[in-house]
Amino acid sequence: MEIKDILSKVDHTVLGQGATWADISSLCDDGIKYGCASVCIPPSYVKKAKEYVKDKIKICTVIGFPNGYSTTAVKCFETAEAVKEGADEIDMVINIGMLKDKRYDEILNEIREIKKSCNGKLLKVIIETCLLTQEEKVKMCQIVSESGADYIKTSTGFSTGGATKEDIALFSRNVKDHLLIKAAGGISSLQDAEDMLKNGASRLGTSRIVKIVKNEESHGY
Repeated sequence: MEIKDILSKVDHTVLGQGATWADISSLCDDGIKYGCASVCIPPSYVKKAKEYVKDKIKICTVIGFPNGYSTTAVKCFETAEAVKEGADEIDMVINIGMLKDKRYDEILNEIREIKKSCNGKLLKVIIETCLLTQEEKVKMCQIVSESGADYIKTSTGFSTGGATKEDIALFSRNVKDHLLIKAAGGISSLQDAEDMLKNGASRLGTSRIVKIVKNEESHGY
């Protein structure tokens, strides 16, 4: 797979608690330069980043991040505010405790309400696969498929594990055809990235792929 094709699937990401504007603007510059799908940044930087990039790259941000504990009303407010400030894509975290309690209708309703608040923008649903049983992963594939969301996403990158080839393959077997897949967390090499895409992912949430390509360029790539 061509490197440029991999890069075109990357949501180039900085979500650490200590992220500064220098970090965000550098992320934006690299995302534009390397033809990434989007830059994924904290909500507090969305407005400034949108003004900075204009329409050169999509701005993605996160909602209910990283634990998913916020109420539905709070998540909807966060979403509407982010969209108003220029977010093109929203990555939300489900309430994992609600899933463990088998409150499936409430999870479905929350995703649908957040999708309404997206005002037509893309919605990706993070289910944090490392905390789920196989049965729970399959159930979330079904719920997200019915919700009107655009993507199901493996991970926040802030829990005990990230994306695996096995989980991407499981998603591919269990989501409906219209639902796309985002792998995130732990994608640390070009081979990892290619494996995720070959197993069915359409997006990759990572900060490392662009860094790898930049490093290869500096050594004569």
